[in-house]
Amino acid sequence: MPPPAGFSDVKGWFWPADQLLFDWFLKRQEKFPEQAGDLLELGAYLGKSAIFTGGYLRPGEEFTVCDLFDSPAPDDPNSAEMDRSYSTLTRRGFEANYLAFHEELPTIVQAPTSVIASRLKPDSCRFIHVDASHLYEHVHGDIEAARELAGPDAIVAFDDFRAEHCPGVAAAVWGAVATMELKLICITGTKAYGTWGDAEPVRAELLEWLKSRTDLWHGVEEVAGAPLIRIDGKKAKAPAPPRPLRPVAPPERPAEPEPAAPVPVAASQGLLARVLGGRRRR
Repeated sequence: MPPPAGFSDVKGWFWPADQLLFDWFLKRQEKFPEQAGDLLELGAYLGKSAIFTGGYLRPGEEFTVCDLFDSPAPDDPNSAEMDRSYSTLTRRGFEANYLAFHEELPTIVQAPTSVIASRLKPDSCRFIHVDASHLYEHVHGDIEAARELAGPDAIVAFDDFRAEHCPGVAAAVWGAVATMELKLICITGTKAYGTWGDAEPVRAELLEWLKSRTDLWHGVEEVAGAPLIRIDGKKAKAPAPPRPLRPVAPPERPAEPEPAAPVPVAASQGLLARVLGGRRRR
C-alpha cells in the first residue's frame, strides 16, 4: 500500500463531529494534571482514529491498540463478522498508515480484546475508545475491561452504539448504564461518550463549548435519570487533521509541448498563391 498523502486518505469511519469531541475531551484532560493516564483503543481497523488519538499522547504515557488484525477470530460468529466487514484489515496496513503520521508505533496487542485487562494495569487509562466487535457478548466484555482499566474520571467512547446493523452494541452500552453505573455524557450519530467518574463537571463544560459552535446542533434530555446531551454533527467542521511526517509530493505533470510558431501572414499568402497558381496551370 502506498503511504497516505493526507489524513483523508486513511480508510475508516471517523466523522468530523467525533473528531471534534475527541479533540475536546483530550484537550480538556490536559488542563487537569491529576487526570494522568494512558490511552487505549480496542479495535483499530486501518488506524484512522488511532492516528488522531496518538497526537494527544503526553510524555511518560503509553498508547495501546488492541485488535485481531489478520489473526484468527476466537469463535465462529466473530470469524464471520471479520470476513464480512474487515476482510482487508492487516496489521501491516495499520502500521504503515500510523507511521506515516507518527515516529513510533503504539503498543500493539494483536489478540482478541478479551485479553486486554490482563495486559494493562487497573485504573491506568484516561481515555478509552471501544470500537472492536459488534457482537453483544464481545462488547459486554470490552465494557467490563474498560471499567477495570479506566482511571478516575476517564472518558470512554463507544462506537456504533446506535447503528441498525449493530444492535448488540446498543444492548451492551445501555445495559452498562442500567447495571454497571456507566454515566453517559453525550451522544453523536455514531458514538456515545461516558465515564465512571463524575459526569456533571464535564457535561457542564461541554454545554458551554457547544453554545459557541455554530456547526453543531445540540439538545439535552433526561435519560435513565440523568441529563444526556444529543449532538447533531451533519454540518460539523473537523479540527485540523494530523499531518503526515513526510508529505508525498504530487506526481509531476508531463511537460506540455510548446506551441508551433505562427506562420507570418505574408508567407502564408504567398504559399496559398503558389498552390492556387499551380492548380490553374494544370
